[in-house]
Amino acid sequence: MSEFIVSCQGVWKVYGPKPERIIGSPDAKLPRAELLEKTGCVAAVRDITFDVAPGEVFVVMGLSGSGKSTLVRCITRLIEPTAGKVLIDGEDVVTLGEERLRDIRRHKVSMVFQHFGLLPHRRIVDNVAFGLEVQGLDKEERIARAAGVLQTVGLGSWGDAYPDELSGGMQQRVGLARALAMEPEIMLFDEPFSALDPLIRRDMQDEVIRLQKEVEKTMIFITNDLLEALKLGDRIAIMKDGAFVQIGTPEEVVAHPADEYVADFIRDVPRAHVLTARAIMEPASAGDGRTYERDIPHDTVVQDLLPLVVNSDLPLRVMDGDRMVGIVDRTAVMEALIEDRA
Repeated sequence: MSEFIVSCQGVWKVYGPKPERIIGSPDAKLPRAELLEKTGCVAAVRDITFDVAPGEVFVVMGLSGSGKSTLVRCITRLIEPTAGKVLIDGEDVVTLGEERLRDIRRHKVSMVFQHFGLLPHRRIVDNVAFGLEVQGLDKEERIARAAGVLQTVGLGSWGDAYPDELSGGMQQRVGLARALAMEPEIMLFDEPFSALDPLIRRDMQDEVIRLQKEVEKTMIFITNDLLEALKLGDRIAIMKDGAFVQIGTPEEVVAHPADEYVADFIRDVPRAHVLTARAIMEPASAGDGRTYERDIPHDTVVQDLLPLVVNSDLPLRVMDGDRMVGIVDRTAVMEALIEDRA
């Protein structure tokens, strides 16, 4: 059994005549416009490699046309990759026959799209249960499971309503419930909240975070919104012209952008809301004899450290569980805040 539940290895998707000839050729490195002019081909996804651990939220962030939606569709072969491997639980879906591929789509992976795709003539509970109907579950079992999932997403009293009776945010919750009802190991999100109003979008982001803590699914989340990526992702991949520019944790991307393209993206991000105590701490040993104001978790954001250091000259002890990993003092916090305002 692989330690990664999803693993993409050298994945390409090239559109155009004889797309295989582009892979590994000198032309593969050409900018998109030049490649199209010279070969008539478009490389939507270029040599993408990444691994996702069980229970991780992996976010792919990029502008429109960067290839992120094409990539996520390659994972379940809704779009056929031109080259590469896509491993789910160690099984290469690129080599699978239609029957096994359908089985993986029905039982291992669920997808949540930007457009809800609800059936207008069916009740909400029946919409949520639709995938279970396709799986062949009997009506009593699928309705019971759908009702339970609706409760999980906060729509327990709306099972008998119809889609046109729900707001956009509520309809997107139904989309989440429909995916969860399948009890998948992996959930794929393709810009699910981009059509929602900002306040509703924020609520849905909070809902995903809450659900992740509750159901602990592996999630691959596609977005064109950097703040959404920073909020949701355990790790983030920044995508440009079909390739990954940088992969890292939110604080790694904010603190150490890989190039000017990433730096432009994160320029207006409030670093104090992303950087954590671990990012600004100094190493220290547990037996250094110092007195500390208090212990703090290593993932405490800098903004939350300010009230802890403003009225005390004592440093804070940074903890990873029961293990001391460093110290943070007032100077370190203030320097981080000053850099944020520079």
